[in-house]
Amino acid sequence: MKKIFASLLFLATTLFAMGNSDDVAQIGIFEKLDETIPKGLVFTNDAGEEVILDEIIDKPTVLVLVYFNCPGICSPLLDGVTEVVDRSDMVLGIDYQVLTISFNWNETWDLGRDKRKNYFAQLEREIDPNGWRFMTGDSANVQALVDAVGFGFKKEGEDYVHAAALTMLSPKGKITRYLYGMFFNPFDLKMATIEAAAGKSGPTINKVLNYCFSYDAEGKAYAFNITKVAATVILTFAFGLFLYLIIISRKRSLKTA
Repeated sequence: MKKIFASLLFLATTLFAMGNSDDVAQIGIFEKLDETIPKGLVFTNDAGEEVILDEIIDKPTVLVLVYFNCPGICSPLLDGVTEVVDRSDMVLGIDYQVLTISFNWNETWDLGRDKRKNYFAQLEREIDPNGWRFMTGDSANVQALVDAVGFGFKKEGEDYVHAAALTMLSPKGKITRYLYGMFFNPFDLKMATIEAAAGKSGPTINKVLNYCFSYDAEGKAYAFNITKVAATVILTFAFGLFLYLIIISRKRSLKTA
């Protein structure tokens, strides 16, 4: 029920954003694969310490752009991150790290500290506390970051309309993958982490794998979707045969004419 509600909330937010042509131009994820985030961006972490972003990105990094007082999709998105961290067989803080950064530059680092406590309390497994940090920044640094990763949002009253996605960064800060939505499969995260570690992006193969494999929630693993693949092969073959018969029929008609 929680996931259904979150999905409906995500859909409602998206439809609201699409209600105005100006919104459509501003809001969304505008992919910038293989580009690198700027050097020297300064943010404040959940301990009140200033850090230089590119200096702490020393491993595959999941960048989560939210704002801490969000009444909408940010909380379900962070719930999804918490869930995939729990279910993944990778070690947070060693294999990868998560950086949650508020794109609302009016928010202060203590809000990030409180959010971090809340989501750490939801985790069922022990993690390296430094593996997931929450940060804030001023307008110049935030704007430079969201522009670099193609994260478009629009202020509406006291709140913001925005998309839900994770941005995967290589240890050198290169954008290698976008994971869309608010709920994520461990297999997808692992694939994205392996790609990021190698500094490679591969959206096409990921789409193929997502089509050919289905996630088994009970077994917590991907299984080859033989029904879908077989159906695709059969339909392709049938379509090819149909075209072949048409061509043969036309050739015979021309000969008899």
